[in-house]
Amino acid sequence: MTQAGPSPLLAARALSLAYPGVSRPVLASFDLSLLPGEVVTVLGPSGVGKSSLLRVLAGLQQPTSGVVQIDGAPVRDVHPRVAIAFQNPGLLPWLSLERNVAFGLDFKHQPHLSAKERAARVERAVAEVGLAHARTLHPSALSGGMAQRASLARCLARQPKVLLLDEPFGALDEITRAEMQQLLLKVVRDFGTAVVLITHDIDEALLVSDRVVLIGGSPGREAGQWRIDLPHPRGEQVAELGRIRVEIVTRLRQATSRLN
Repeated sequence: MTQAGPSPLLAARALSLAYPGVSRPVLASFDLSLLPGEVVTVLGPSGVGKSSLLRVLAGLQQPTSGVVQIDGAPVRDVHPRVAIAFQNPGLLPWLSLERNVAFGLDFKHQPHLSAKERAARVERAVAEVGLAHARTLHPSALSGGMAQRASLARCLARQPKVLLLDEPFGALDEITRAEMQQLLLKVVRDFGTAVVLITHDIDEALLVSDRVVLIGGSPGREAGQWRIDLPHPRGEQVAELGRIRVEIVTRLRQATSRLN
């Protein structure tokens, strides 16, 4: 008798998203599942629905059809255990770093926390991203990398089961970006958080992902999927990563040409 595998933490089934007056759907019968502690990167040409997918998964936008589930329960609104971060850290300039990290813990979808619980969450999140020394600083005093770490800490303070990242490292320099990629892997290891990462950087996808999903060919449809069963760190595994990279680039070019 074959044993069933673990149940997905997040499951998106037959997602479709269309806007009135727009001839092509943004998403079309798209499926995605995510296990606890898994990093899935979504690649694809511009305009194929990657950011729209993230908004639907976050509960910020309802699909035209299909369903998103967290632990088997449908997501019909913003979910307290799903956090989302963007390329722009979006820190509030009049708040200190630690108060920015705490921002959102009092939103209506969040569980009530005592002052002690709140302080403990913020302290752990700030320490996790290596910013304990900067907790009293305001955003104007932070570098781009520090601001992005603070944005990640703000997500972690909510103790999410699912972390959704939309091009979070795209504006960073190469060294800082590499540091943030390693920090992301540390967060997954320490918190067991599942991650959906949107990026245009194939090398970034290869370095951090358990799976890579390509959207393309036609908007909102899967055009390929790759599982990357390689241990971390992956910087020295050039041959195997290079082989997968060639496959992804070839499929990406095909998907882009069909869109034009």
